[in-house]
Amino acid sequence: MVKKTRKTFWGFFTSILITAFGALLAAISIRVFLYPNQLIDGGVVGISLICARIFGSNYLSIFLILLNLPFIYLAYKHIRKTFVVHMFIAVVLFAIFLSILENVPAFDGDFLEVIVIGGALLGTGVGFIIKSGGCTDGTEILAIIINRKFGFTVGQIILTINVFIFAVYGWIFKDWHIAVKSLMTYIVAFKMIDIVIAGLDEVKSVLIMTTKPKKIQDLITRKLGLGLTVIPGIGGYSGEDRDILFIIVERLDLAELKNLVLTEDPLAFMAIENLHEVAYGRQISKVSQRKNKQLKKKKKFFKFN
Repeated sequence: MVKKTRKTFWGFFTSILITAFGALLAAISIRVFLYPNQLIDGGVVGISLICARIFGSNYLSIFLILLNLPFIYLAYKHIRKTFVVHMFIAVVLFAIFLSILENVPAFDGDFLEVIVIGGALLGTGVGFIIKSGGCTDGTEILAIIINRKFGFTVGQIILTINVFIFAVYGWIFKDWHIAVKSLMTYIVAFKMIDIVIAGLDEVKSVLIMTTKPKKIQDLITRKLGLGLTVIPGIGGYSGEDRDILFIIVERLDLAELKNLVLTEDPLAFMAIENLHEVAYGRQISKVSQRKNKQLKKKKKFFKFN
């Protein structure tokens, strides 16, 4: 029980450290790149930046906290309590760093550098915050609630809200260039969030339907060193019992897998999908399998010599 409590505490403490690091990166992006160049982000952060341009830069942190409070309450009512705690901590840390960095010199560069570097920093920071279990933008909470009631996807709702915010920003300040540039920055940040959460390694899931499941199973495990799952299936047209092979493979191994399967069975059918994330428990990785094979070979060598 003590070990479990200690593990939970260190897990929570680590997530707070990651959140703090993400909040710092996002605050640097806002204070050094976006705000000095009149660019905004989407959602509550974007509305806070618009209000800060109207009422003054020193009110930015206050607007961020005040505008997020209703969404924190919505999260408490409609989502889980642990998420509320992480979100509140993330918003407060983000606001603190925005206040600390208020007088930091702005980045001196052209707009392309500002958009790319600023957007990348913002997306990386927000990505770390989301990965640690929190968020800094209450519009995501609103999107989840609307999704549950009306069926629109979260992505569609957030995109609609953000396009509206950028349009309002251009209309208020009579400058559509900054609105379009802000949208470009948002796109860069959105892509970086995806990279931070999902990672650079593209992982695929593959379903293999073949008349030679045993043979192909043996080839995959022996030649590629990959694990797989055999799923009992029935042919929809033929009605025959047929095993389906399910395998998760990295992008670099995909071509070799396809070549191996289709060489053995040219009539095999393969369904390939992208995976955003794969959580491994005690499963032995491909590298571990190779190390085990090397150790076995060494043991055999020493045994016979």
